[in-house]
Amino acid sequence: MNDSNPNSACGPLHGLKILDLGTMIAGPVACTLLADFGAEVIKVEEPQAGDPMRHIGPFDEGESLWWNVEARNKKSLTLDLKQPAGRALLLQLVAQADGVVENFRPGAMARLGLAYEDLKQVNPRIVLLSISGFGQTGPYAERAGYDRVAQAFGGLLHISGFPDRPPVRPGVSIADYQTALFGALSLMMAFHYRDAHGGIGQHIDLALYESVYRFTDVLTTAYDRLGLIRQREGNQGRAAAPGDHFSTRDGRYIVLTISHDAMFRKLCEAMGKPELANSDRYATHEMRWRNLDEINRVVADWILSHDVDALSRTLDAFGLAYSLALSIDAICADPHYAARDNIQTVEHPSLGSLRMQGVGPKFSATPAGALRAAPRLGEHNRDVLQRLGVDEATLALLARDGVISLVPAAGDA
Repeated sequence: MNDSNPNSACGPLHGLKILDLGTMIAGPVACTLLADFGAEVIKVEEPQAGDPMRHIGPFDEGESLWWNVEARNKKSLTLDLKQPAGRALLLQLVAQADGVVENFRPGAMARLGLAYEDLKQVNPRIVLLSISGFGQTGPYAERAGYDRVAQAFGGLLHISGFPDRPPVRPGVSIADYQTALFGALSLMMAFHYRDAHGGIGQHIDLALYESVYRFTDVLTTAYDRLGLIRQREGNQGRAAAPGDHFSTRDGRYIVLTISHDAMFRKLCEAMGKPELANSDRYATHEMRWRNLDEINRVVADWILSHDVDALSRTLDAFGLAYSLALSIDAICADPHYAARDNIQTVEHPSLGSLRMQGVGPKFSATPAGALRAAPRLGEHNRDVLQRLGVDEATLALLARDGVISLVPAAGDA
């Protein structure tokens, strides 16, 4: 398969070929993370409607903006995998690919005749990443699983929010995005084992809830050894004493975290209260944690007496860790985001310039290339299938039978 991805010459994953069979967030975003760094990612979509994310707002001129963020740098190929011709074409692609990503319910790939055993028959080096809510095994494997379900089952929701109110979900689909990160990492580990150590392809089983559970810090061990069951504590956290989301005089919120005694001494100097650092109530982190409400009130009163600009100058002068709780308009205007190229622009064929999150992390020797717009449904059918040897007449027959959908090539009338 010749790699015609314009970005492929840029980034450390040049030459890697991934088939993205997933829908929505976790599986597809794992592939987007690889595409951002030069992998050729072919997104396989249902011929009529495509990925459900194409139909989730917000919309601009009928285009899903969410889709345009998470499908960037990919190619779109439409295939009806319920038809034998569609499966046959997919298997031809598998024979030339490095990895396949899917996030159907367990058993769905097998029912299509596309289980790992089927894929490795045509390509023993293939790596299949299967993402599901509860994993491929276990008593709950057949359950449907979505982001918020995974947050609940993984233990995050129980500890999120305030003690006198119901659990609160984070403002983004954190389980999906954490799983996408795990997915991209697991693929790269499998490729490394295969290519650097003479290994073989393999099947990776990744559950949404496990990605949440892994990042619940010391919950399990504290329960196991001490019988502690953490409850919702609002904005308090044992690593921050003092620490909270404090209101400033001009109505902003500032996050201040003091995680060790040396930093607390600097804060006391900044507040003009150096004696607090030697108090028998606040001298150590553990003392401050036991008196957290009290010391937080002291800090809150000080912060409330300052505007943001004056407060920032003082905190910077003493080298303290803080940030305003930034809204997206503030992020888009922030000079640090601009200096680090965190917000990049994609040129969309109909919408024009779209600003979105840039590519990270940053590589010194193999930086990522310019972002490309998310594809139209089936935009790359001819490109991908003709490289398999499918001629124009066969393409027309496949379109007639609903195996693929054909759209004009970009720039065609």
